[in-house]
Amino acid sequence: MTALPTTDGRLFVTDGGMETTLIYRDGLELPEFATFPLLDDEAGVAALRGYYESYAQLAAELDAGIVLDTPTWRANRDWGAKLGYDEAALADVNRRAVTLLRTLRRADPPVLISGCVGPRGDGYVVGDAMDAAEAERYHEAQIAVLAEEGVDLVSALTLTYAGEAIGIARTAALHGVPVVISFTVETDGRLPSGQPLGEAIDQVDAATGGAAAYFMVNCAHPTHFAHVLEDGAPWLERIVGLRANASTKSHAELDASDELDPGDPDDLGERYRSLLDVLPRLRVVGGCCGTDERHIAAVARAVTR
Repeated sequence: MTALPTTDGRLFVTDGGMETTLIYRDGLELPEFATFPLLDDEAGVAALRGYYESYAQLAAELDAGIVLDTPTWRANRDWGAKLGYDEAALADVNRRAVTLLRTLRRADPPVLISGCVGPRGDGYVVGDAMDAAEAERYHEAQIAVLAEEGVDLVSALTLTYAGEAIGIARTAALHGVPVVISFTVETDGRLPSGQPLGEAIDQVDAATGGAAAYFMVNCAHPTHFAHVLEDGAPWLERIVGLRANASTKSHAELDASDELDPGDPDDLGERYRSLLDVLPRLRVVGGCCGTDERHIAAVARAVTR
């Protein structure tokens, strides 16, 4: 297994906003905002391969490691059922997602294959919250398959409350795979549940014995959460990655928009750079909604300047 960013020491980048890029730039239809159905036909696989290869090439040019997420953010039971996938079909598509990324594997700079897990519900609102035990049972099927396929880590993105994060972390630990927990925050820097970010990180660590390899913040602009990063607070040591949105708009405004807001890549890069003093272990930089290769390049160059 390749060393994680927490032990490797170099900068790692991620890809950007997969779904927004494929929809708004590449003109693909993604029912339920899900990318995993693209694995079911040759054209879809080719689109995904081209998407990933562009970021792998960027990482090579930057001499940076890269964490590539499988296109399985919504390949869980509830979202799969909406798209006509039963348990067997979901297991198969999760396996094929990992197989696709193996074709991009290299040793130096390293490519880490991340099995991507998303929330049971929406990535912007809590909805019907599960307790930790229910979340552990719910996500077990997907994480088990990803672990069996030998992913380097599991990344749980756009989580909206601590209970689901605890369940995911426990399930990953049970299957012996490192896990990254990434929370969505609103414009006030709090999770959609209303819980402060630092409190949520501390709660997950306390309930799991620090099982997460590290934490990230994603699907929010730096202007939404920079003010809650209290200089010197112990939980800041646990944030190793940022995957910000391109836009400063709120989640409600983004949901209501039918046009992509690409923001300003250079400004985004400078905002990442401004957080280096308060996030001493920041090693993983990437993007979320609205970001593409331009944003990731600008961010990576800004934080290494």
